[in-house]
This record gives sequence, C-alpha cells and structure tokens, in this order.
Amino acid sequence: MDQLGRVVIAGAGIGGLCAALALSKQGIQVLVCEQATTLSEVGAGLQISPNALKVLRHLGLEEELRPFAFVPQHAAIRDYRTGDYYLKSPLGAFAQERYGAPYWHLHRADLHRVLVDACLQAGVELVLNSTVLGYREHVAQQQVSIDLADGRELTAGLLIGADGIRSNIREHMLGPESPRFMGQVAWRGVIPVSDLTVDVKPDACVWAGPGRHFVSYYLRGGDYVNFVAVEERSDWQSESWREEGDVEALQRAFSGWHPEVSGLLKSAHSTFLWALNGREELPTWHKGRVVLLGDACHPMLPFMAQGAAMAIEDGYVLAKCLSRHSLKDALLQYEQSRKPRATKIQQMSKANAGLYHMHGGMLGRMKLTALQAAGRFVPTVIQAKLDAVYGYDVTKD
Repeated sequence: MDQLGRVVIAGAGIGGLCAALALSKQGIQVLVCEQATTLSEVGAGLQISPNALKVLRHLGLEEELRPFAFVPQHAAIRDYRTGDYYLKSPLGAFAQERYGAPYWHLHRADLHRVLVDACLQAGVELVLNSTVLGYREHVAQQQVSIDLADGRELTAGLLIGADGIRSNIREHMLGPESPRFMGQVAWRGVIPVSDLTVDVKPDACVWAGPGRHFVSYYLRGGDYVNFVAVEERSDWQSESWREEGDVEALQRAFSGWHPEVSGLLKSAHSTFLWALNGREELPTWHKGRVVLLGDACHPMLPFMAQGAAMAIEDGYVLAKCLSRHSLKDALLQYEQSRKPRATKIQQMSKANAGLYHMHGGMLGRMKLTALQAAGRFVPTVIQAKLDAVYGYDVTKD
C-alpha cells in the first residue's frame, strides 16, 4: 500500500461511511466531507441481504444492528388484485443456513447512525456543511487538492467520490451529464403497526400490477411497516429529484388493489416522492488519485433491493484493494472486481421493472405465470438467480 497520508471522502451516506470505517480500521487517516448541515438520513427501509450483512459483520457492526433488525420469512411476488403468489422463496433461517448470514430489514436511519458512531470511535473525522465542488491533481507531489463550496481547500493522497447520483466528483472526472429520468417515480413511507387496520405478512413482498408495483416489509423488530410504491410516469417536471408526496394521490394510484395494499395505504399519513434516475455504464470509475463508489458510478433502480448493498460492498472492496496494492493497481483492481457485478445487478434490476409491471399485457402475465411454475416445479432455477446475488462474499480472500 502506498503512503496515502489522508483520504478524503465526499459524502457521508451508507457507502461513504462503510469505506471510511474500513479504511480507518487499517490505520488510514480519513476525513469525510458531507454537504448536509446535520448527520441524518432521509429515507425509510433498506433490505440488507446476506452479501451486504457479511460486510457489516466483518466491520464489527452486526451485534450493534441486531436490535433494529427485522427478519423476513420469504421473498414474495403477489398479484395486485387476487393476492396469488407468483413467487414465494424462503428467507429467515433458510437464508442464514444457505448463505452464512441473515437477510435483514433495517431502517436507513438506524444503519446510518450505527455507522456514524463506529466511524467516530475509529477516529474518522466528519465535517458537515462541506460540499466538494471539484479537485486538482498534483502528480509530482502525489496529492490531490480538493475545493469546497465555502472556498476552503483540502489536500489528500486519495479522493473518494461517494456523493450520489448527482456526484460533483463524477462530473469533474468525466464531464457534465445529467442523470436520466427512468420514467418511474416511487412513493416511500413508514407506518407504525399500531396504526394498521390490516394484517401484513412478515415477508419482503412485491405486489405486481400493470404499470406499477408495491413493496411492503416490516422494520424495527416489527414495530413499523415500510412501503415503496412505484408508478410509471412520463410527466416528472420538478427540478428536485425528491419532494413531499400527496398521500391522497398515492391512494388513488393504487385504488382497486388487494385489500392488504389499499388497507395499508389508508393508514399512511405522509410520504416522499422520488424520481427514479439512472446513468449509462461509465467508461471508468477512477482517474489518477480519484475514485467513485455507490450511486456516483452505478445508480440502481430499486427492483433488486441492492442499491445500498452494492455501495456497502464497494466501500469494503476499495479499502481491501488499497491495503494490498499500490494506489494505481488498487484502483484498477477495485474497478475490475466491482464493475462487472454492479453492472449485472443494474441490468437485473431494470429487467425486474418489466416483470413487476406486467409489460407486454398478456405476455407480461405469462412471464409471471412461468415464474410461478418454475418456483413450484424447478425451484433451483429461481434459487440460482438469488444465489449469485446473496451468496457473494467480498470479505473472502
């Protein structure tokens, strides 16, 4: 490993903090710049599959997170009207035994808070209200100068861009390019179980319907239900990628759906509305002494529930590569290791949108029926697809 001196990370999200913690555990000085004025996470639930849980375990966070977790019993796809199951794949004890780690549901705020505490205890410096605008490399000095929005300048041996889909670091590295609206929006929210008037199954459940789908699962030991409601739209005009949603509009969009869905939404009092954006595959994730991770280089549609998991894996693998190789070789090895997997899961997520939304009319329904038959008669076909995602372990040599 080169003598990096200080590593600066732009962005104190899940991926940036995982990278910071992994690097600090190797004795590297880490400074995280966060543009927000307070350390908090806007959002709701996360599905933390075994591939991500193995990283969190290796970082020493599993027991800290356990009190906040909910363990789903199945991953399910159900019909939006009848409630019939197209897929019901076991999780719970099955996932623990098959993959060597559990499948958990966590509130994003709980995971973020545990990561922040762990980083601070490990000596990571977190600086708020610090937006990284760009950088300048100094090859002879083996440093990069980092420009902040308030006029300050930092120097580091490596800059990590973990600043999301609208990454300033990515733009500075590869040129201006706006994220592409994917023709879908997502309502997200959390409902206390005490407010519900319907029973919700203890599963990670996708309700598939024409042009839209609905996801529900429990959080915080079963005290809350998280929902994500996705609708195809072409009329997103807001300059913001996220805004407060209209609960009544959400309820109308999913009226006529199964009583478990419509009943759950009757108990929703607030929601946020997200535009789902994406990017084409980037030509590179690194240049000189600058590297990207998470949504900054491979934003995910949420149809494999792997966005946070990929960022968690990225942070760990980047730190591991830096511990074993010179800087140039480490960044090359990181990209060669991560890019094929992240790109594949991006493609799987995009394909699932068509499946969940019954694209093709009757043909779309036939695909779901074929999935239902495969689950009943050739379950290994379904499991093999999940094995490639959940069985992956970046902590192994």
